[in-house]
Amino acid sequence: MKKVFVTGATGFTGSYLCKALVEKKYDVTALVREGKEIKKLEKLGVKKITGDLADPDSLKGKLKGFDVVFHIAALYRIEGVSKDLFTKVNAEGTRALLKESVESKVKRFVHCSTVGVQGEIKNPPATEDAPYSPGDHYQESKLEGEKIALEYFKSGKINGVVVRPVGIYGPGDTRFLKLFRHIYRGNFKMIGKGKALYHLTFVEDLVDGIILAGQKNKINGEIYTLGGNEFLPLDELVTLIGKVLDKKVSGLKIPLAPVYIASWMCEMICRPLRIEPPLFRRRLDFFTKDRAFDISKARKELGYSPKVPLVEGLKRTAEWYKKEDLL
Repeated sequence: MKKVFVTGATGFTGSYLCKALVEKKYDVTALVREGKEIKKLEKLGVKKITGDLADPDSLKGKLKGFDVVFHIAALYRIEGVSKDLFTKVNAEGTRALLKESVESKVKRFVHCSTVGVQGEIKNPPATEDAPYSPGDHYQESKLEGEKIALEYFKSGKINGVVVRPVGIYGPGDTRFLKLFRHIYRGNFKMIGKGKALYHLTFVEDLVDGIILAGQKNKINGEIYTLGGNEFLPLDELVTLIGKVLDKKVSGLKIPLAPVYIASWMCEMICRPLRIEPPLFRRRLDFFTKDRAFDISKARKELGYSPKVPLVEGLKRTAEWYKKEDLL
C-alpha cells in the first residue's frame, strides 16, 4: 500500500482525488489548513496533517515516509488578491513543498499546474509545447510554480511530472454554476460571436489522469495536458447545456466592444475605491479566448483515457445543481 500525501484535499479536485486514491487502496494523508472542514475526508479514512503552503515552517518534517506527493492546492483566481499573495502560495509554497519532499526522500511528486499558463491559444488545439502566455497574476504565479517544479525534476532532485487540467467540472463544482444558472433562468446572453473554442474535463476523468501520473515512475520532467475527449465552440456548448436543462437558449448576441468599454470603466471607478467591480475585462475571456487542447501525449505516455462523454458529464453536473437547489 503506497503512502501518498495530497495538498488541496478539501477543494473540488482534491476531494475527488482523495476518494479515488482510497478506492484504489492507497494510504492517504491530506495537508489541511487550521480550521478547515474535513468531515468528508475523515469518512473516507483520510488522515490529516495541519499545515499551510503560505507558511513553509508548517511543513517541516511532515512528509517523511510518503511515496508520492500530489500537489493540487493553489490560491485560485480571486478578484482583489495581490500578486504577492498569489506568488507566495502558488510559487513559493510549491518550492517549499518540493524542498521538504526532497529532504524527506519522497519518491515521486505530481505537480498540478493549469492550461492557463498558456493563456489564449493561438493555434488550437494546443500541445504541451505551445508557448507560455499567462494573462493575469494567478496564471503568472502558476507558471512560476510549474517552472520551479520542472527545475526540481529535470535537475534530478526528485522524480516527478507536471499535469495541466483543462476546464474542470462535475458534481460539487460551482465554477460553472453561474453559466448553468443563467441558462436555466433564461437570461443567458452571448457576448460576441460565440465561436471561441471551449474544452472541459469531467473531474473523475481528471483524477484518473493525475493518479496515472503518480504511477508512471519511469517518466520524469514531463508535462501532460489532461482534458476531455472533445472541445466545441461556446455557442454549441451553451446550446448543449440548454438541452440538458430542458431550457431554450436565446439566440441574441451582444457586440463585444461596448461591453469591453463598460468593463474598463467599472474597473477604473471601483478599484481606487477598493470595491470589487461588478464587471471587469477578465470575465470577457470566457467569451473571446480559444481554450482547446491536444491530449494525445497523455493518452500515449500515461495511458490516459477520459471515460465520461461531455453530454453525460453535463447531465450529472446539472442534476447535482438541481439536487442542491442551486439553480
